[in-house]
Amino acid sequence: MFARLRRTTAPAAVILIRLMVGLVFVSEGIQKFLYPESVGAGRFEKIGFSSPELTAGVVAVFEIVCGALIVLGLLTRLAVLPTITIMLVALGSTKVPILMESGFWKMAHDSRTDFSMLLGSLFLLIVGAGPWSIDGGCCRARPPASGG
Repeated sequence: MFARLRRTTAPAAVILIRLMVGLVFVSEGIQKFLYPESVGAGRFEKIGFSSPELTAGVVAVFEIVCGALIVLGLLTRLAVLPTITIMLVALGSTKVPILMESGFWKMAHDSRTDFSMLLGSLFLLIVGAGPWSIDGGCCRARPPASGG
């Protein structure tokens, strides 16, 4: 089963998408701990989540761990499932209200990062991590070449 999840035929350039998606999630997760009032528990409370401290902490840990797995290209298809969920919840809880109050163009502007992260995560779910990844075998031990 893990072999199927790790299989990838993506080109090496997919590393650029992995770096974008993974590093943004790692950064956002760390910032939830560094600046809890503006991007962590305080923001979750403002949005209306129950137990905002717990929710922000759980989301932050998922963002950091899954972001790091994406950067490494380790279990990439599994790692993007939480990031897709996080982005869908973020769009629904923060951007739909903007759409209803301020219209499409304001929502489109404010959701550009969320939308990009969602599409990047979906891309990685479909194609996998690429050859420059642990999933792709870049870091596996190779048998020594036989002399002849």
